[in-house]
Amino acid sequence: MADLIPRKVLFGNPERTGPRISPDGTRLAWIAPRDGVLNVWSAPIGASGASGIDWDAATVVTDDTDRGIRSFMWARDGRHLLYVQDTGGDENWRLYDVDMDTMARRDLTPFDGIQVQIIATSKRHRDQLLVGMNRDNPELHDVYRLDLPTGELVKLIDNPGYAGWLADDELAVRGALAPLPDGGFDLLVRDSEDGDWRTLLSITADDAPASDVLSFSGDGRSLLVISSAGTDTGRLCRVDLATGDIDVLVEDSEADVAGAILHPDTRDPQIVEVLKDRTEYHVLDLSVEPDLKAIRALHEGDPQLVGRDEADTTWLVAFVDDAGPVQYYSYDRASRAGSFLFSSRPELGRYDLARMEPFSFTARDGLTIHAYATFPPGVARSGLPMVLDVHGGPQARDVWGFNPEAQWMANRGYMSVQVNYRGSTGYGKSFVSAGDREWGAKMHDDLLDAVQYVVGQGWADQDKVAIYGGSYGGYAALVGAAFTPDVFCCAVDIVGPSNLQTLLETVPPYWKPVIAQLYRRVGNPETDKEFLWSRSPLSRVHDIRIPLLIAQGANDPRVKQAESEQIVAALKEAGIDYEYMLFPDEGHGFAKPGNRQKFYAAAERFLAKYLGGRFEE
Repeated sequence: MADLIPRKVLFGNPERTGPRISPDGTRLAWIAPRDGVLNVWSAPIGASGASGIDWDAATVVTDDTDRGIRSFMWARDGRHLLYVQDTGGDENWRLYDVDMDTMARRDLTPFDGIQVQIIATSKRHRDQLLVGMNRDNPELHDVYRLDLPTGELVKLIDNPGYAGWLADDELAVRGALAPLPDGGFDLLVRDSEDGDWRTLLSITADDAPASDVLSFSGDGRSLLVISSAGTDTGRLCRVDLATGDIDVLVEDSEADVAGAILHPDTRDPQIVEVLKDRTEYHVLDLSVEPDLKAIRALHEGDPQLVGRDEADTTWLVAFVDDAGPVQYYSYDRASRAGSFLFSSRPELGRYDLARMEPFSFTARDGLTIHAYATFPPGVARSGLPMVLDVHGGPQARDVWGFNPEAQWMANRGYMSVQVNYRGSTGYGKSFVSAGDREWGAKMHDDLLDAVQYVVGQGWADQDKVAIYGGSYGGYAALVGAAFTPDVFCCAVDIVGPSNLQTLLETVPPYWKPVIAQLYRRVGNPETDKEFLWSRSPLSRVHDIRIPLLIAQGANDPRVKQAESEQIVAALKEAGIDYEYMLFPDEGHGFAKPGNRQKFYAAAERFLAKYLGGRFEE
């Protein structure tokens, strides 16, 4: 069997990640550890372009000493770096900046208990940006203009109940999503920031999961949207604001449009992505077709454009691979040549990694379910212990690419299986709707059918199957333990709800504009109390006969600590075997490397005890 990969290599901080090029193309910034905490670093770019980074001149430009910075962006003025940070995982994001000329650092939104969202930036207004902030009403994000030179915040719009905002290139807020009682939305537009709102499109509750609003066109006369209206999958469409006419640009009968790369000025779509087993690319702007061809020749992974300078001469590309870490390249459009920048986790190159293999099967009611399998390298594919790793959301999906948990499981000797069960996104609106009110029922049946299929192929040992997951995946693990304990030999629940009634009664206040959508998918806590209780693992805790590992962040705003505490107390009272880990400085997942290492060490011991795999001492 392959050499044991240390947990710190898989789950520790990346060496470097997230490169961003400055608007003028003279500086590169990225995220890397300083004293074990992720911070933003920067280095000058030489005359030869992004391939000529002066790594020796790299300096750290932020000073986080706690949770680490996980994302950032350049302001359009090219002088300020912007990032958001919360406290202990509470998701009350504040906005910070660094002046790259003076290294002065500011908290731009120094208010307790608020959440900031960046709405828009524009190179036509380089010193300003629009932010949403729920300072006056915790349920709603009002719109503010932020002046970067002075830090002044001016409220522009009081939110009357909208779920989202969209601004044009003049930073005029001209689009809004108005929630409807049934879980749908009206897409509102106006001709100017002082104009009257009118409904451009009505997005039904069924269409909402496969719909998105991407951008105003550069001239402000049309909107790019992803819409499944009149069909099953989300199509990329251009909507004329004056007439309402809809022009379908890209559609696929099997999967939703996942996103589009837009021209930085015209905002016209250049490359459109459709995510199936892997990403498929549709070129609409023929001027970039040679670029995509040259980029694809650089690496066998799936390319993702992660940045470009304003001159549109240098692109930054991330290559996603299943058996290796993310690799970052710079690409020069003039020469059509690419240069390697860095690997996110170069130490992984010393180890034998496993391939992630797509497969599909037919569920008991005839629905086609797509999934991924990762097998232990160098081991016969027969009678393997298996971990069913269930994704969260559930309105999300598993994707092909490097997955540290899948690699960890495979390296320890387990087959890792990830299932895009009904309710997952990406496969059309009917596939999402097939999961409505099916938490703990048909959604769980899909997971059971996946186990049956894999065991039926001879790949896995039916007596050594674990169920594991976070958020909805944690709920699924608890359901597996309580509803179908004969299928699984153990379960790992990470920040999973145990009682759907209390989950829905304690969601964050800023979820209120979209709460009807959540009630439609799960159930209404005011009218469905008995139904929600019947689908709650807590209701059948006395049926649990398998050991559990439960992990929770004390500051989780989505799945409160009480969700874990309730079932832990019931397990204790019933005398059922469990382990419980509470992280006082974490939220919905574990951001701090020390906490991640502590959890994965415990999970590895737990899985080894019941599945018989390898363990790093």
